[in-house]
Amino acid sequence: MFTYEQYQPRPLRLPSEGVSSWSQTDGPSFAIVTPSFGQGKFLRRTIDSVLNQNYPHLSYTVQDGGSSDETLEILKAYGAQLDWRSVPDRGQAHAINLGFQRVSGDLMGWVNSDDMLTPGTLHYVADAFSSHPEIDVFYGNRIYVDAIDREIGRCILPQHHDETLRWMDFVPQETMFWRRRVWEQVGPLNESFRFALDWDFLLRARSKGFRMKRLSRFLGCFRVHDEQKNVLLKDIGDEEMKMLREREFGAVPSLTEIRRGVFGYTLRHGFLHRAYVAGLYRV
Repeated sequence: MFTYEQYQPRPLRLPSEGVSSWSQTDGPSFAIVTPSFGQGKFLRRTIDSVLNQNYPHLSYTVQDGGSSDETLEILKAYGAQLDWRSVPDRGQAHAINLGFQRVSGDLMGWVNSDDMLTPGTLHYVADAFSSHPEIDVFYGNRIYVDAIDREIGRCILPQHHDETLRWMDFVPQETMFWRRRVWEQVGPLNESFRFALDWDFLLRARSKGFRMKRLSRFLGCFRVHDEQKNVLLKDIGDEEMKMLREREFGAVPSLTEIRRGVFGYTLRHGFLHRAYVAGLYRV
């Protein structure tokens, strides 16, 4: 897999919004949650990336954990445009679960308070779900951005490989959406997880036979900064990933076994990345 910082910061280049046939009266509805705590400096950009989708059937809420920074001022400034709540919670998974109790929709997903959706994502994903009734979970490619929205890298994924998901979580969480029937059977999120909550959710969905597919489009932006969870909770993340692998395989696999298990997928990932950089593969 490739590092976040792949080149010097450059202006963010987003995909075009595209054209959708959904009107104000048809099309699936979305239930979107943003869990938030103490990240007011990024929150407005996250909220705007969701509201500016201009999707006609969107139920969106920000579930804040009682932030003491500028978060409340930002939330109040949206007025009736935004549903939100700010109360202490037991962590990210609990906040997301609380949020999903307050929104309804045929399709579900969450966007962390430092990440963003790219323009047209909800319309594009709605079209994909409507065109593929056999698919339960869709996700896409991601763009890496820094603290001030400059692009620093891109993640171009190969087609979904179900077996590889047992070995590692390669699904970009901010690009992931699922049908409500998935949540009804495997939700809510396991609140004991602080890092691998999305991987645990996907593995439980996989164990129930739900089908997943990668979309060849940049659906979200993952923000890289010094206070992000991947940096602060690395040791906890390592333990949670070890726990999930032990649950999947009955024992903790060795590093050699993990590398062997993901080898084919990472090879395809590397090939696509190099082809994209060389201009031989378009997204």
